[in-house]
Amino acid sequence: MGKYIVRRLLQMIPVIIFSTFLIYAMVFAMPGDPTAGKCGERPCPPAYIAEFNEKYHLNDPLLVQYYEYAKNVVQGDLGENQFGNPVAEELGERFQVTARLGLMALVFEGVLGIAAGVLAGLRKGGFIDNLVLVSTLFVISVPVFVIGTVLQYTFGLNLELLPSLASGTDPSFVSLIMPAIVLGSTSLAYIARLMRTNIAENVRSDYVRTAKAKGLSSRRIIGIHTLRNSMIPVVTFMGYDFGALLGGAIVTEGIFNIQGVGGYIFQGIRNRDGIAVVGAVTALVIVYLLVNLLVDLLYGALDPRISND
Repeated sequence: MGKYIVRRLLQMIPVIIFSTFLIYAMVFAMPGDPTAGKCGERPCPPAYIAEFNEKYHLNDPLLVQYYEYAKNVVQGDLGENQFGNPVAEELGERFQVTARLGLMALVFEGVLGIAAGVLAGLRKGGFIDNLVLVSTLFVISVPVFVIGTVLQYTFGLNLELLPSLASGTDPSFVSLIMPAIVLGSTSLAYIARLMRTNIAENVRSDYVRTAKAKGLSSRRIIGIHTLRNSMIPVVTFMGYDFGALLGGAIVTEGIFNIQGVGGYIFQGIRNRDGIAVVGAVTALVIVYLLVNLLVDLLYGALDPRISND
């Protein structure tokens, strides 16, 4: 397992370098003025432009620019946004909110999605199976902003069961419940369908018939053998999805007024703040790769043959 972890860590290094370089190049090597919009409606003074270019080495070749930026990133410096605030500090505050929201959505989609998929897979063709298929298809077909608006209006404004907004930099657990449900709803549908397919396929496998022939109980066969093998693709999806939840929560955070990373990226794009956008996306890339490393380690726990390859 130790060699497996070291190998995966070494594989992450070129991925981080290439992905962050691509992000940096897309923002600063594309045509356009990187200082546009930083001085309001008026063009920035020549002195400000010269200072900005000097600070971020924009007069140097692209590889030199990226090297200087990457050197600062290694030291934890993601630069300053157009308001002069350190991007790393602002992301640190917003990441806490988005991470809590993402984890709540992941738990919601994981618990309910796996449970629904197991029940549907064990009763393929029955009422529960048809109910899961129809309900998940409905959730997948409805846009996230529609689900968020309906839940906000129904449970927040009309029934007043949950807060309709999660304002502030430190929203409460209760105020994040409804955004987490909205954020994880589509993924829940995919997990349920994926789990259903895996369970329905594995219950007909040879090793299940062998286990039944040995006299093992149905609970042990399903709970240990079948469920364990069926979880591998689901863990893959959930690992990918957690990274997507962190970066793709722009719509949900906008609906519920959550001050998270998604809103920070959207604000940076709207304000043409390249430093903020590059810093935020770079941080998301690193977090996403770390989550995938954790998923790979879970692979080894679910199937030891993987870590021994």
